[in-house]
Amino acid sequence: MVIITYANFRFYLLVATVFVSGVSQGMLMPLLSILLEDSGTSSTLNGLNAAALYIGILIASPFMEKPTFRFGYKPMLIIGLMVDMISIFLFPFWQNFWFWFLLRLIIGFGDNMLHFAAQVWIMETSKPEKKGRDIAIYGFSFGLGFAVGPLMPRLLKFSIYYPFFIVSLICLAILILMLFLKNDYPDAHFHDQPQDFGVMKRYKKVILLGWAGLITTFGFGFFESSLNGNFPVFALRHGLNIEDISTLLPCFVAGGLITQMPLGSLGDRLGRGRLILIISFFGSFSFLTAGFIYHSFGGLMVIFAITGMFIGSLFSLGMTFISDLLPKVLIPLGNILASVAYGIGSMFGPLIGGSLIKTPGGGFFFGIAGVMFIVFLACLIHNFSYLREKQQSSKM
Repeated sequence: MVIITYANFRFYLLVATVFVSGVSQGMLMPLLSILLEDSGTSSTLNGLNAAALYIGILIASPFMEKPTFRFGYKPMLIIGLMVDMISIFLFPFWQNFWFWFLLRLIIGFGDNMLHFAAQVWIMETSKPEKKGRDIAIYGFSFGLGFAVGPLMPRLLKFSIYYPFFIVSLICLAILILMLFLKNDYPDAHFHDQPQDFGVMKRYKKVILLGWAGLITTFGFGFFESSLNGNFPVFALRHGLNIEDISTLLPCFVAGGLITQMPLGSLGDRLGRGRLILIISFFGSFSFLTAGFIYHSFGGLMVIFAITGMFIGSLFSLGMTFISDLLPKVLIPLGNILASVAYGIGSMFGPLIGGSLIKTPGGGFFFGIAGVMFIVFLACLIHNFSYLREKQQSSKM
């Protein structure tokens, strides 16, 4: 007989909340890109609309810490879910570029509240030896949602209302379950935080210690938003159809789901810095290869699956890497700056990707490969610096 403890219920409900966020993002990126493309919107403006969600994440990030410390995790999660649910419900009622831009911006606020509260709550209630595993489950759930989301455009053949209403109902179901959670406060876990540790000093400390992890989350945000926001437009302009796109994007996510848990556990043993170095290199090479075979549906399907296996879990690894690099009292701020880095990458991804679509050949994929190579170089420099510091310490 399996006994479900409250701690398990809380953990898996947080994981389910992240799943909903993944579904909404995974649906909105390709679905709205396709609808805007059909309405004659340029690829650059299409990319700008896709960036709105991440602009919202970026704007909201600096304001997440104080409300969470004051009101606790549960109110942040409930408000975030309500914001997402209402915004998604409203999309099909007015098909207007700027109305959709505003709704995406608002969803960015809601998603930031969800992710910040869920990430910090999971990290601070996980045992040190299981932290990588728990964050991997978190990433797996978000990735699973991202795999389900791109399937929603197929419901357009019935009505434009169907995909939005279904995701809104999922949000409502999780929201009802969320009411059964007991509230908790980060203050209980960070009571030893020095009072004289100034705000700017804290920001500087997080950046100096966790810069490699921040670049990792930036890189994930860039390629994820480019792939989901720009690739549908790129694919439609190179002869693929909606069914092809609805198959290719889940292939990438499915690849990430396969390796999410193994990579999370491997990171606990091998070290997140070394693991990110390896997977970012192969991810860069895979996207480079995609730039040469972009006309082949079968080739892209294989490349997307393989690339997903390498870098589909890059966000969860990056988040855990940052928590490894920071003292416990700075983990909430580390989560905020990780969200900022992710938001910046996600904001620039669709904008730059939209411009690269206009270049001949596979320039769109070459741009993503370049960003992945920057992540590789960042981890390479960090690892060398760490080894040098360790050697110098051993000589003293």
